[in-house]
Amino acid sequence: MKFFSCDLCGADDPIEVPRCREYTGGQAIHICSRCGFVYVQYRRTADEIAGSWSDDIYGEGYTSAIPAVKARHLYVAEFVENCIGLNDKKLIDIGAGEGNFMLEASWQGAKCTGIEPSRNNVQQIIGCGFDCFQGTIESVATSQRFDVASVLWTLENCQDCNAMLSKAWELLKPGGHIVVATGSRILVPFKKPLQDYFSTNPADTHCFRFSFKTLVAMLWKNNFTTVDQNRFIDTDYLVVIARKEPYVNLLEVGSLKGDNPQAVASFFDRWHSESQRYA
Repeated sequence: MKFFSCDLCGADDPIEVPRCREYTGGQAIHICSRCGFVYVQYRRTADEIAGSWSDDIYGEGYTSAIPAVKARHLYVAEFVENCIGLNDKKLIDIGAGEGNFMLEASWQGAKCTGIEPSRNNVQQIIGCGFDCFQGTIESVATSQRFDVASVLWTLENCQDCNAMLSKAWELLKPGGHIVVATGSRILVPFKKPLQDYFSTNPADTHCFRFSFKTLVAMLWKNNFTTVDQNRFIDTDYLVVIARKEPYVNLLEVGSLKGDNPQAVASFFDRWHSESQRYA
């Protein structure tokens, strides 16, 4: 296990998410005391985390073909099509799963390639007629460049979100766009009981939980400027589209704007209290 400081601002004096151990089998999740980012401090290697998803979570029968997951892929594909268009765009889907989003995007005219660690999923994707790299994004080597990179319900599940965003930046053409979708939804109305949000899976299979502000700040830190977002306040999804900027130290021209750490702690405390009605 490797120790990580706050991935957003680098601070090293976090507070613990209130009551989280009651839902995670005793595992701790932390809130940065400087920027309010929610993260897991101790993590395995990127390959080990990917292996948990490939062998354990998918191996236990999880599938992205269920209606709820197919619906969110359709939602994102149509949102991206409406915002920046997909027709004739080269798209790289990072953490492609079983390829369902690639199918949705291809129906909008995108030319799709995947990156996926699970051998079984890669075979399924190739069987659908798409190219797919097997491995984590950190291990992929290609000279191809893409118009759009999609990171859907994946950024929160990697070992190092900065490394993933940096690699996505490299894979994009100048002026290309990244699409990040997540179900984290910090500091918004509760959509489910807390026991259905946390799990007893290894904590590092879900290392990060984003609010809109911290996701935008994380993208900004990695040379992406947010250009659009969905109505995340009243949906189950947070979707952000950001444009690749020339590589400069953006922190010199803008400050990171995270969340109030006490407000984040209070949010989880209230969520716990509300969830007890459904326990």
